[in-house]
Amino acid sequence: MKIREPSFTVGIEEEYLLVDLDTFDLVSDPPEQLMADCERVMGSHVTSEFLRSQIEVGTGVCGTISAARNELAELRRTVARIAANYNAAPIAASTHPFALWSAQHHTDKDRYNMLAQDMQVVARRLVICGMHIHVGIDSDDLRIDLLSQVRYFLPHLLALSTSSPFWQGQDTGLKSYRLSVFDELPRTGMPTQFNSYGEYQRTIEVLVSAGLIEDASKIWWDLRPHHKFPTIEMRIADVCTLLDDAATIAAFYVCICRMLYRLRRENQRWRTYPVFLLNENRWRAQRYGTEQGLVDFGKGEIVPVADLVEELITLVTEDAKHQGCTSELESVRDILERGTSADRQLARYNQARGNGASEKEALQDVVRQLIEETMTATE
Repeated sequence: MKIREPSFTVGIEEEYLLVDLDTFDLVSDPPEQLMADCERVMGSHVTSEFLRSQIEVGTGVCGTISAARNELAELRRTVARIAANYNAAPIAASTHPFALWSAQHHTDKDRYNMLAQDMQVVARRLVICGMHIHVGIDSDDLRIDLLSQVRYFLPHLLALSTSSPFWQGQDTGLKSYRLSVFDELPRTGMPTQFNSYGEYQRTIEVLVSAGLIEDASKIWWDLRPHHKFPTIEMRIADVCTLLDDAATIAAFYVCICRMLYRLRRENQRWRTYPVFLLNENRWRAQRYGTEQGLVDFGKGEIVPVADLVEELITLVTEDAKHQGCTSELESVRDILERGTSADRQLARYNQARGNGASEKEALQDVVRQLIEETMTATE
Protein backbone atom coordinates (compact mmCIF):
# COMPACT_ATOMS: atom_id res chain seq x y z
CA MET A 1 0.00 0.00 0.00
CA LYS A 2 1.36 3.38 -1.00
CA ILE A 3 1.99 5.71 1.95
CA ARG A 4 0.87 9.29 1.50
CA GLU A 5 3.81 11.70 1.80
CA PRO A 6 4.12 12.92 5.38
CA SER A 7 3.54 16.56 6.21
CA PHE A 8 7.13 17.06 7.42
CA THR A 9 5.95 19.95 9.56
CA VAL A 10 8.45 21.25 12.10
CA GLY A 11 8.25 22.26 15.74
CA ILE A 12 11.23 23.36 17.86
CA GLU A 13 11.55 23.34 21.64
CA GLU A 14 14.41 25.14 23.38
CA GLU A 15 15.40 25.17 27.04
CA TYR A 16 17.18 28.21 28.48
CA LEU A 17 19.06 28.92 31.68
CA LEU A 18 18.26 32.14 33.55
CA VAL A 19 21.28 34.11 34.73
CA ASP A 20 21.62 37.03 37.13
CA LEU A 21 22.82 40.15 35.31
CA ASP A 22 25.00 41.21 38.25
CA THR A 23 26.76 37.97 39.14
CA PHE A 24 26.22 36.05 35.86
CA ASP A 25 25.47 33.00 38.02
CA LEU A 26 22.20 31.11 37.67
CA VAL A 27 19.10 32.57 39.25
CA SER A 28 18.47 29.54 41.45
CA ASP A 29 15.32 30.93 43.06
CA PRO A 30 13.63 33.33 40.61
CA PRO A 31 10.47 35.13 41.70
CA GLU A 32 7.34 33.18 40.79
CA GLN A 33 6.01 36.27 39.04
CA LEU A 34 8.67 35.92 36.32
CA MET A 35 7.20 32.63 35.13
CA ALA A 36 3.67 33.94 35.60
CA ASP A 37 4.47 36.89 33.34
CA CYS A 38 5.89 34.56 30.68
CA GLU A 39 2.79 32.35 30.80
CA ARG A 40 0.50 35.35 30.58
CA VAL A 41 2.22 36.64 27.44
CA MET A 42 3.22 33.39 25.71
CA GLY A 43 0.56 30.99 26.90
CA SER A 44 1.20 27.37 25.94
CA HIS A 45 4.42 28.30 24.13
CA VAL A 46 6.29 28.49 27.44
CA THR A 47 6.56 26.00 30.31
CA SER A 48 8.53 25.62 33.49
CA GLU A 49 11.29 23.02 33.57
CA PHE A 50 12.61 20.65 36.21
CA LEU A 51 14.83 23.33 37.75
CA ARG A 52 13.55 26.77 38.66
CA SER A 53 16.56 28.31 36.92
CA GLN A 54 15.34 26.88 33.61
CA ILE A 55 12.59 27.84 31.21
CA GLU A 56 11.35 26.04 28.09
CA VAL A 57 9.76 27.51 24.98
CA GLY A 58 8.22 25.79 21.99
CA THR A 59 7.00 26.92 18.60
CA GLY A 60 3.71 25.85 17.14
CA VAL A 61 3.42 23.41 14.25
CA CYS A 62 5.25 25.15 11.40
CA GLY A 63 5.08 24.44 7.69
CA THR A 64 8.60 25.74 7.00
CA ILE A 65 11.93 26.15 8.76
CA SER A 66 11.69 29.89 8.14
CA ALA A 67 8.38 30.06 10.02
CA ALA A 68 9.81 28.06 12.92
CA ARG A 69 12.86 30.33 13.05
CA ASN A 70 10.68 33.44 13.17
CA GLU A 71 8.56 32.01 15.99
CA LEU A 72 11.67 31.04 17.91
CA ALA A 73 13.08 34.53 17.49
CA GLU A 74 9.90 36.02 18.99
CA LEU A 75 9.99 33.55 21.89
CA ARG A 76 13.62 34.39 22.68
CA ARG A 77 12.86 38.12 22.53
CA THR A 78 9.86 37.76 24.82
CA VAL A 79 11.67 35.69 27.46
CA ALA A 80 14.57 38.15 27.42
CA ARG A 81 12.26 41.16 27.74
CA ILE A 82 10.38 39.69 30.70
CA ALA A 83 13.52 38.36 32.41
CA ALA A 84 15.11 41.82 32.17
CA ASN A 85 12.38 43.14 34.46
CA TYR A 86 13.85 40.87 37.13
CA ASN A 87 17.51 41.66 36.41
CA ALA A 88 17.95 38.35 34.61
CA ALA A 89 18.62 37.10 31.09
CA PRO A 90 18.23 33.78 29.26
CA ILE A 91 21.20 31.96 27.79
CA ALA A 92 20.78 29.31 25.11
CA ALA A 93 23.53 26.95 26.24
CA SER A 94 23.33 23.37 27.41
CA THR A 95 25.36 23.97 30.57
CA HIS A 96 26.23 27.05 32.59
CA PRO A 97 29.99 27.70 32.70
CA PHE A 98 30.34 27.80 36.48
CA ALA A 99 27.03 27.29 38.31
CA LEU A 100 26.89 24.61 41.02
CA TRP A 101 24.20 21.98 40.58
CA SER A 102 23.92 21.56 44.34
CA ALA A 103 22.73 25.18 44.65
CA GLN A 104 19.71 24.72 42.36
CA HIS A 105 16.07 24.13 43.35
CA HIS A 106 13.60 22.00 41.44
CA THR A 107 10.16 23.25 40.45
CA ASP A 108 7.37 22.32 42.84
CA LYS A 109 5.10 20.33 40.53
CA ASP A 110 3.85 16.77 40.95
CA ARG A 111 5.77 15.47 37.91
CA TYR A 112 9.02 17.08 39.01
CA ASN A 113 8.57 16.10 42.65
CA MET A 114 8.12 12.48 41.56
CA LEU A 115 11.14 12.71 39.29
CA ALA A 116 13.28 14.10 42.10
CA GLN A 117 12.11 11.38 44.47
CA ASP A 118 12.66 8.62 41.93
CA MET A 119 16.00 9.70 40.47
CA GLN A 120 17.58 11.32 43.55
CA VAL A 121 21.00 12.91 42.89
CA VAL A 122 20.86 11.94 39.21
CA ALA A 123 17.89 14.29 38.78
CA ARG A 124 19.37 17.02 40.98
CA ARG A 125 22.40 17.18 38.68
CA LEU A 126 20.25 17.99 35.64
CA VAL A 127 21.43 21.58 35.22
CA ILE A 128 21.38 21.01 31.48
CA CYS A 129 19.33 22.24 28.54
CA GLY A 130 18.58 20.75 25.15
CA MET A 131 16.89 21.46 21.86
CA HIS A 132 14.14 19.10 20.66
CA ILE A 133 13.01 19.14 17.05
CA HIS A 134 9.73 17.51 16.01
CA VAL A 135 9.09 16.46 12.41
CA GLY A 136 5.55 15.57 11.42
CA ILE A 137 5.30 11.94 10.25
CA ASP A 138 1.65 10.90 10.09
CA SER A 139 2.12 7.13 9.76
CA ASP A 140 2.89 5.20 12.96
CA ASP A 141 4.83 2.48 11.18
CA LEU A 142 6.75 4.98 9.05
CA ARG A 143 7.90 6.77 12.21
CA ILE A 144 9.21 3.50 13.57
CA ASP A 145 10.85 2.60 10.27
CA LEU A 146 12.64 5.95 10.12
CA LEU A 147 13.63 5.69 13.80
CA SER A 148 16.23 3.01 13.10
CA GLN A 149 17.62 4.81 10.04
CA VAL A 150 17.81 8.36 11.40
CA ARG A 151 19.98 7.08 14.26
CA TYR A 152 22.97 7.02 11.93
CA PHE A 153 22.88 10.81 11.59
CA LEU A 154 22.39 11.74 15.23
CA PRO A 155 26.11 12.12 15.97
CA HIS A 156 26.41 14.50 13.02
CA LEU A 157 23.62 16.68 14.44
CA LEU A 158 25.18 16.61 17.91
CA ALA A 159 28.62 17.56 16.60
CA LEU A 160 27.18 20.64 14.88
CA SER A 161 25.19 21.81 17.91
CA THR A 162 27.59 21.43 20.88
CA SER A 163 27.27 24.13 23.54
CA SER A 164 28.28 22.54 26.87
CA PRO A 165 32.07 22.45 27.31
CA PHE A 166 32.08 23.69 30.92
CA TRP A 167 30.73 22.14 34.13
CA GLN A 168 30.93 23.77 37.56
CA GLY A 169 33.78 26.05 36.52
CA GLN A 170 35.86 23.38 34.80
CA ASP A 171 36.75 22.86 31.17
CA THR A 172 35.52 19.28 30.84
CA GLY A 173 37.49 18.52 27.67
CA LEU A 174 34.16 17.57 26.07
CA LYS A 175 32.21 19.73 23.64
CA SER A 176 28.90 18.32 24.95
CA TYR A 177 29.21 17.49 28.63
CA ARG A 178 25.41 17.76 28.81
CA LEU A 179 25.13 14.30 27.31
CA SER A 180 27.28 12.80 30.09
CA VAL A 181 24.94 14.25 32.71
CA PHE A 182 21.81 13.20 30.86
CA ASP A 183 23.08 9.65 30.29
CA GLU A 184 22.95 9.07 34.05
CA LEU A 185 19.17 8.83 33.68
CA PRO A 186 17.59 5.52 32.68
CA ARG A 187 15.95 5.07 29.26
CA THR A 188 18.36 7.46 27.51
CA GLY A 189 20.81 7.11 24.63
CA MET A 190 20.35 5.60 21.20
CA PRO A 191 16.94 3.98 20.65
CA THR A 192 16.77 0.31 19.89
CA GLN A 193 15.43 -0.99 16.59
CA PHE A 194 11.78 -2.00 16.25
CA ASN A 195 10.21 -3.91 13.38
CA SER A 196 6.79 -2.26 13.71
CA TYR A 197 4.82 0.28 15.69
CA GLY A 198 3.06 -2.61 17.38
CA GLU A 199 6.35 -3.99 18.65
CA TYR A 200 7.27 -0.55 19.96
CA GLN A 201 3.93 -0.24 21.77
CA ARG A 202 4.28 -3.70 23.33
CA THR A 203 7.78 -2.85 24.54
CA ILE A 204 6.67 0.37 26.22
CA GLU A 205 3.65 -1.40 27.71
CA VAL A 206 5.95 -3.75 29.63
CA LEU A 207 7.27 -0.81 31.67
CA VAL A 208 3.84 0.79 32.00
CA SER A 209 2.26 -2.46 33.21
CA ALA A 210 5.04 -2.91 35.74
CA GLY A 211 4.29 0.55 37.14
CA LEU A 212 7.73 1.90 36.28
CA ILE A 213 6.49 4.71 34.01
CA GLU A 214 3.09 6.25 33.35
CA ASP A 215 3.59 6.56 29.60
CA ALA A 216 6.23 6.97 26.91
CA SER A 217 6.94 10.59 27.96
CA LYS A 218 9.52 9.08 30.34
CA ILE A 219 11.39 7.46 27.47
CA TRP A 220 14.24 9.94 26.96
CA TRP A 221 16.08 8.51 23.97
CA ASP A 222 18.12 10.68 21.61
CA LEU A 223 15.33 10.12 19.10
CA ARG A 224 11.82 8.96 19.86
CA PRO A 225 8.30 8.72 18.49
CA HIS A 226 6.46 11.34 20.49
CA HIS A 227 3.94 9.87 22.93
CA LYS A 228 1.25 12.44 22.10
CA PHE A 229 1.95 14.02 18.70
CA PRO A 230 2.43 12.27 15.32
CA THR A 231 6.08 13.34 15.20
CA ILE A 232 9.52 11.84 15.41
CA GLU A 233 11.39 13.93 17.98
CA MET A 234 15.14 14.49 17.76
CA ARG A 235 16.56 15.11 21.25
CA ILE A 236 20.30 14.57 20.97
CA ALA A 237 21.22 18.16 20.07
CA ASP A 238 22.59 20.69 22.50
CA VAL A 239 20.62 23.94 22.47
CA CYS A 240 22.21 26.27 19.91
CA THR A 241 23.26 29.65 21.25
CA LEU A 242 22.85 31.32 17.86
CA LEU A 243 19.32 31.32 16.50
CA ASP A 244 20.51 30.75 12.93
CA ASP A 245 22.35 27.61 14.03
CA ALA A 246 19.14 26.24 15.54
CA ALA A 247 17.37 26.80 12.21
CA THR A 248 20.22 25.05 10.39
CA ILE A 249 20.11 21.98 12.64
CA ALA A 250 16.32 21.83 12.20
CA ALA A 251 16.68 22.07 8.42
CA PHE A 252 19.29 19.32 8.37
CA TYR A 253 17.10 17.05 10.45
CA VAL A 254 13.88 17.51 8.46
CA CYS A 255 15.78 17.02 5.19
CA ILE A 256 17.34 13.79 6.48
CA CYS A 257 13.87 12.54 7.42
CA ARG A 258 12.49 13.33 4.00
CA MET A 259 15.50 11.83 2.22
CA LEU A 260 14.97 8.55 4.09
CA TYR A 261 11.25 8.63 3.27
CA ARG A 262 12.13 9.23 -0.37
CA LEU A 263 14.45 6.22 -0.35
CA ARG A 264 11.66 4.09 1.11
CA ARG A 265 9.28 5.33 -1.58
CA GLU A 266 11.79 4.04 -4.13
CA ASN A 267 12.10 0.67 -2.33
CA GLN A 268 15.49 1.57 -0.86
CA ARG A 269 16.67 2.30 2.66
CA TRP A 270 19.68 3.55 4.57
CA ARG A 271 21.83 0.76 5.93
CA THR A 272 21.37 0.23 9.66
CA TYR A 273 24.35 -0.37 11.92
CA PRO A 274 24.64 -1.86 15.42
CA VAL A 275 24.12 0.57 18.27
CA PHE A 276 27.64 -0.37 19.39
CA LEU A 277 29.06 1.34 16.31
CA LEU A 278 26.64 4.26 16.36
CA ASN A 279 27.62 4.96 19.95
CA GLU A 280 31.26 5.28 18.90
CA ASN A 281 30.33 8.22 16.69
CA ARG A 282 28.03 9.54 19.41
CA TRP A 283 31.00 9.62 21.77
CA ARG A 284 33.27 11.26 19.18
CA ALA A 285 30.71 14.00 18.58
CA GLN A 286 30.28 14.48 22.33
CA ARG A 287 34.03 14.59 22.93
CA TYR A 288 35.32 16.50 19.92
CA GLY A 289 32.37 18.23 18.29
CA THR A 290 33.41 18.94 14.70
CA GLU A 291 37.17 18.79 15.34
CA GLN A 292 38.27 15.16 14.99
CA GLY A 293 35.87 13.59 12.50
CA LEU A 294 33.43 10.70 12.65
CA VAL A 295 33.71 7.11 11.48
CA ASP A 296 32.38 6.32 8.03
CA PHE A 297 31.34 2.73 8.70
CA GLY A 298 31.20 1.86 5.01
CA LYS A 299 34.80 2.97 4.48
CA GLY A 300 35.93 1.85 7.90
CA GLU A 301 37.83 5.07 8.53
CA ILE A 302 37.52 8.42 10.27
CA VAL A 303 36.36 11.17 7.92
CA PRO A 304 36.45 14.92 8.70
CA VAL A 305 33.07 16.30 9.70
CA ALA A 306 33.32 18.95 6.97
CA ASP A 307 33.60 16.21 4.33
CA LEU A 308 30.67 14.29 5.81
CA VAL A 309 28.58 17.46 5.86
CA GLU A 310 29.28 18.13 2.18
CA GLU A 311 28.22 14.58 1.34
CA LEU A 312 25.02 15.05 3.33
CA ILE A 313 24.23 18.37 1.66
CA THR A 314 24.47 16.60 -1.70
CA LEU A 315 22.26 13.75 -0.51
CA VAL A 316 19.47 16.02 0.72
CA THR A 317 19.62 18.88 -1.81
CA GLU A 318 16.42 17.66 -3.45
CA ASP A 319 14.70 17.50 -0.07
CA ALA A 320 15.85 20.97 0.94
CA LYS A 321 14.31 22.36 -2.25
CA HIS A 322 11.08 20.50 -1.54
CA GLN A 323 10.98 21.84 2.04
CA GLY A 324 11.99 25.37 1.03
CA CYS A 325 15.02 25.43 3.33
CA THR A 326 18.02 25.39 1.00
CA SER A 327 19.58 28.52 2.51
CA GLU A 328 19.15 27.25 6.08
CA LEU A 329 20.66 23.89 5.13
CA GLU A 330 23.66 25.40 3.40
CA SER A 331 24.31 27.61 6.43
CA VAL A 332 25.77 24.49 8.04
CA ARG A 333 29.01 25.59 6.42
CA ASP A 334 28.87 28.72 8.58
CA ILE A 335 28.82 26.54 11.69
CA LEU A 336 31.93 24.73 10.50
CA GLU A 337 33.66 28.03 9.71
CA ARG A 338 32.96 29.93 12.93
CA GLY A 339 32.72 26.90 15.23
CA THR A 340 29.91 25.76 17.47
CA SER A 341 28.90 27.55 20.66
CA ALA A 342 31.24 25.21 22.58
CA ASP A 343 34.15 26.26 20.36
CA ARG A 344 33.38 29.95 20.83
CA GLN A 345 32.94 29.61 24.58
CA LEU A 346 36.34 27.97 24.91
CA ALA A 347 37.95 30.60 22.67
CA ARG A 348 36.41 33.42 24.74
CA TYR A 349 37.58 31.83 28.00
CA ASN A 350 41.14 31.31 26.75
CA GLN A 351 41.27 34.83 25.35
CA ALA A 352 40.17 36.32 28.68
CA ARG A 353 42.70 34.23 30.59
CA GLY A 354 45.39 35.26 28.14
CA ASN A 355 44.51 38.90 28.83
CA GLY A 356 45.07 38.41 32.55
CA ALA A 357 41.55 37.62 33.77
CA SER A 358 41.11 35.25 36.71
CA GLU A 359 39.30 31.95 36.17
CA LYS A 360 36.11 33.43 37.64
CA GLU A 361 36.35 36.58 35.54
CA ALA A 362 36.99 34.57 32.39
CA LEU A 363 33.98 32.35 33.03
CA GLN A 364 31.82 35.40 33.69
CA ASP A 365 33.02 36.77 30.36
CA VAL A 366 31.83 33.56 28.68
CA VAL A 367 28.37 34.14 30.18
CA ARG A 368 28.38 37.71 28.82
CA GLN A 369 29.06 36.28 25.38
CA LEU A 370 26.26 33.73 25.77
CA ILE A 371 23.78 36.46 26.72
CA GLU A 372 24.74 38.48 23.64
CA GLU A 373 24.71 35.54 21.24
CA THR A 374 21.38 34.24 22.48
CA MET A 375 19.78 37.42 21.19
CA THR A 376 21.83 37.69 17.98
CA ALA A 377 19.69 37.85 14.82
CA THR A 378 16.41 37.73 16.76
CA GLU A 379 15.34 41.21 15.66
